[in-house]
Amino acid sequence: MNQQQRQDAIIELLRRQGYASIEQLTEHFTVTPQTIRRDLNTLSGEGRIRRVHGGAGLESSTVNTAYSTRKTLNLEAKQRIAALLARHIPDHSSLFINIGTSNEVIAEALLDHQGLEVITNNLNVAAILQHKEDFNMIIAGGQVRSRDGGIIGEATIDFINQFKVDYGIIGISGIDEDGSLLEFDYQEVRVAQAIIRNSRKIFLATDHSKFQRNPVVRQGNLAQLDALFTDREPPETIMRLLKEHDVTLHIA
Repeated sequence: MNQQQRQDAIIELLRRQGYASIEQLTEHFTVTPQTIRRDLNTLSGEGRIRRVHGGAGLESSTVNTAYSTRKTLNLEAKQRIAALLARHIPDHSSLFINIGTSNEVIAEALLDHQGLEVITNNLNVAAILQHKEDFNMIIAGGQVRSRDGGIIGEATIDFINQFKVDYGIIGISGIDEDGSLLEFDYQEVRVAQAIIRNSRKIFLATDHSKFQRNPVVRQGNLAQLDALFTDREPPETIMRLLKEHDVTLHIA
């Protein structure tokens, strides 16, 4: 069993038990405590588990990791994903970009484009793109979420419904093995659903850690996507669903 296989197996064990001690994991995988600690630190750094004294448990399904932490989690992977996705956005396109740290990195990757029209409910995306003189930047109205600059609420949904754009770029907090796209905030989900309805093509950008997370609110399904951009091959169950629903997979 290599490191990646062992870390995936640790996630599965935690999914069944909810918690495991370092001692238990050491015995289960027949490795040293130092090896298990390194695995747990890596998984914790990716936001896939919660480190506690003497062991680890799964991340909460109801509370997201703090925005300041998510900004730096898997940043290199997010940058590779963003660069790849940006190459699939033609100049002079119209697009939605919603809430999420991955989408903020995508906004940076789009700065070399020309003549984009960007509609966003993310204050951070707007701040990144606002100085691009040949872009037409449109920001949604609504309630501003102080923790991450996301704009949500009924007014936001009404605003989004006024448009029909070429591309909807969405992020996600988790993907279930049945293909459900999952989030933590019901209001954020409703805005994302409006973006999906009003986009000709839907691109989802997510790093590999999201395949192991199970937030509580259903946003949609993989079947609604045109393309998935990620940094590692997804689990086998997800691969089957992508093929079944003719969703193009791009691995950065």
